Amino acid sequence: MATFVLVHGSWHDGTLWADVADRLTERGHEVHSPTIAGHGPGASRAVTHDDCVASITQYLDEHSLGDFVLVGHSFGGSVIARVAERLPDRVRRLVFLNAFVPVNGTSVLDNTPPAYQELFPQLAAQTTDDTVMLPFEVWREAFIGDADLARAEETYRLLTPEPLGPTVEKLDLTKFYSLTHIPRSYVLCGEDAALPPGDPDHGYLANARRLGVFRLVTLDGSHEVMFTNPALLATKLELAGRD
Repeated sequence: MATFVLVHGSWHDGTLWADVADRLTERGHEVHSPTIAGHGPGASRAVTHDDCVASITQYLDEHSLGDFVLVGHSFGGSVIARVAERLPDRVRRLVFLNAFVPVNGTSVLDNTPPAYQELFPQLAAQTTDDTVMLPFEVWREAFIGDADLARAEETYRLLTPEPLGPTVEKLDLTKFYSLTHIPRSYVLCGEDAALPPGDPDHGYLANARRLGVFRLVTLDGSHEVMFTNPALLATKLELAGRD
């Protein structure tokens, strides 16, 4: 059995992995789902990407975790890449779940389609704390299209504003791209329209190809399959995380 550390993406916090974590625990795995700094209800949004990474490494240290499968969803992909830079000998495997693998020297937002690059700063400029809240129509159509309307509305109420800062910081990932000894997997959800399907520059496969040698695991489901089919996702994370 394995130890899984599940790192969430934008607008999420660690509690939103609960259904997937329960399925993995039922299969005998040890599961941790920390919340990234600046995320979740009531958290200060005045954080940097370094703060996001430090919050996960601190959690791993406090729980004396080693030899774990480190899973990053969406924005969490940029976080786990930098966690691996800091703890390269403690990560058993990296698993990117429809996640960003930013080009070295770019920001997460740089690796999104132009529409998001324009929209996010505009939304943040309308707030007092430089945050972005995903519009419901984008959530419903692009992020959770495999849910009925009631489930889409229910899950949208679980989201919290995302700090813009960590998504626009340029990231030095030189060390990450040198860590070829850490196995990595990419889990690809086939009904995910959060990034344009088939986009050669901004799509999920463009991110996956940056990993070099990697294991590809596919499944039916949207960007938010942890809400719509947690049992299937748990099974696929097992496949992605095995030796």
